[in-house]
Amino acid sequence: MVEDHAPLARSIANGLREEGFAVDLTGLGDEGLQWALANPYDCIVLDVMLPDRDGWSVVQGIRSKGGKAAVLLLTARDAVEDRVKGLNLGADDYLVKPFAWDELVARVRALVRRSNGQESSVLRIADLEIDLTAKVVRRGGTTVTLTAKEYSLLEYLAHHVGQVVSRTEIWDHLYDQTDEASSNVVDVYIGYLRNKIDRDRPVKLIHTRRGMGYLLAGAT
Repeated sequence: MVEDHAPLARSIANGLREEGFAVDLTGLGDEGLQWALANPYDCIVLDVMLPDRDGWSVVQGIRSKGGKAAVLLLTARDAVEDRVKGLNLGADDYLVKPFAWDELVARVRALVRRSNGQESSVLRIADLEIDLTAKVVRRGGTTVTLTAKEYSLLEYLAHHVGQVVSRTEIWDHLYDQTDEASSNVVDVYIGYLRNKIDRDRPVKLIHTRRGMGYLLAGAT
C-alpha cells in the first residue's frame, strides 16, 4: 500500500491485515515503485497524490517495467478524466475518497482473485471448498475452523493448485516486511493445516516436494 496520509494509511493497512492480508506500507511513490518491481504482490493500493511523485507515474513505471500486480488507485479527485487517465496508464480499478470500507475490501479481494486467474469466489479442490468471500472452508461438507494465518496459507496454496510453491514464496505472500523470518515457521503452519485438512482423510490434499516446497492437489 502506498499512501502518505499516515492516519489513513495505518487504518487501512491494519484493517487489511485483520482481513487476512499481508501488507507492506510506504508513503512515498519512489519506494512504492521499487517495492512493486522487487516483490510478487497480488494487489497494490495506490494513492494518486503523493509527496514525491504522483500515483499515475507510479502505475506507468510499474507497467513499463513489466510489473503485473493489480493496481487499485485511491484519490480524492473524482473527475472522469482523472479516472480515465489512471485506467489508461494501467491501473485496474479506481476508488474515490471518502469510500466505504466494505467496498475497498471487496475491490481488493476481486483484484486478488483476478490476478490469480480466479473468477469465482469459491475454490474447489476435490472435496475441499474455500469460500473466498465468507472465508469459510469445508472438507466433505464439514466446516473446518482455521486461524487467520492458516486460512491465508490455504488460500495461497489453492490459488496455485497443482503447483509447487517454495517456502520463500509462501513467506513473501503471508508476511509483511516487518515480520521477523523464522527458518521453520512455514513448516509449522503447514503442519497445523495438515492436521485440520488431511487428518483422518484417506485422500491427502497437502503434499510435500522435498527440497522444493509444497502443493495443494487432489491427487499426485
